[in-house]
Amino acid sequence: MPHSKEIEIRWRDVDAYSHVNNAVYATYLEECRDEWLERALGANGDLWDFVLARVAIDFRRELTLEDDGVVVTCALERIGNSSLTLREQIRTRDGELSAEAEAVLVARDRATGRSRPLTEAEREALERDLADTTA
Repeated sequence: MPHSKEIEIRWRDVDAYSHVNNAVYATYLEECRDEWLERALGANGDLWDFVLARVAIDFRRELTLEDDGVVVTCALERIGNSSLTLREQIRTRDGELSAEAEAVLVARDRATGRSRPLTEAEREALERDLADTTA
């Protein structure tokens, strides 16, 4: 089951066009993604050992202050050797799709700053989450 997070649309999220700025969509996705990763890893890893390598957002509907808030979802789609592919969505509270995204996270070695293979504990935790998502 995808992880979801409700986020209030804040006045500062809105730009001169009176809609939520496109960069804010990335922030909404990040808030949900970070919360999901921390929950999925639990005691088997650290959120700070992963970096965002790619994000692609397809905008479907603008958001405004009148929408009041959004529901962001994040689900694990694929586990690689050192990376994770996620499917993400932003919907209005009424369920209208506002954006769809694909994100790739890469496990990072803190000492070298380079990518590294997932640990066995990380992989097991993520495989449990993937099984829950596809069940």
